[in-house]
Amino acid sequence: MSNTGAEGPLIIIGGHEDKEGDKIILKAVAERLRGGRLVLATIASHAPEGYFETYQKAFASLGVTDLVELYIEDRAETHAGEKLALLDGATGVFFSGGDQLRISSQIGDTPIEARIREIWRGGGVLAGTSAGASVMSDTMMVRGASAETHRIGDLQMAPGLGLVRDAIIDQHFAERGRIGRLLGAVAQSPRVLGVGIDEDTAIILQNDDFKVIGSGAVYVVDAEGVSASNIAEARAERALSIFDVRLHVLASGDGLNLKTRRPHGQSQAFD
Repeated sequence: MSNTGAEGPLIIIGGHEDKEGDKIILKAVAERLRGGRLVLATIASHAPEGYFETYQKAFASLGVTDLVELYIEDRAETHAGEKLALLDGATGVFFSGGDQLRISSQIGDTPIEARIREIWRGGGVLAGTSAGASVMSDTMMVRGASAETHRIGDLQMAPGLGLVRDAIIDQHFAERGRIGRLLGAVAQSPRVLGVGIDEDTAIILQNDDFKVIGSGAVYVVDAEGVSASNIAEARAERALSIFDVRLHVLASGDGLNLKTRRPHGQSQAFD
């Protein structure tokens, strides 16, 4: 789970970020554009109407005037010159919400994805909210029950864009009671960290460290020290059993180092 070299920041948002008040999260995106174009990728939505207008208004109040919408109806469009041209001069890409599987299936291993990675590797900011957050990880959750104890067979995962390695990201976290399914995800693969992000909350990830911003919390589930689990033995309808899980709850200003897996408080967080 490493972002090194000249790669820009990833701003990973739990959904429903404030668009009318202080706009703390959107302001963090705007500040990192360095005056360049922001591309709003509405690819996750089956019906993207209205997304662009809402974000256009919110970002305009933050001084972002060069904002364009990128929508892909099907994979064939990812080779179209007019779609690729939308990314010219961009110093940021923002993935809106919807269905994360639609993002990965429509642009994965295409010229559009390659161009977005090029922007990021050149120092540009990549942001994603809700589905746009989940798709950033190497493996993403596609489906799983919320607000109940996790059942072993009740989780569907798929490859994400792989911008964040060795982590699984979940969103709308406390609001939809998703701790159970995040525990199920890390039980299946204890080498990865589970990162659950509340609404109107984000992590800014760069150089193996992230900082929390926004009004909610971020939950980090670490299964590295798990001593026992029934994930591979019990029937699919059985409740998950897992021992010795480590949990960190981080608020705005707190952070976590991804190499050491250790959290740090506000006084230790990077600028």
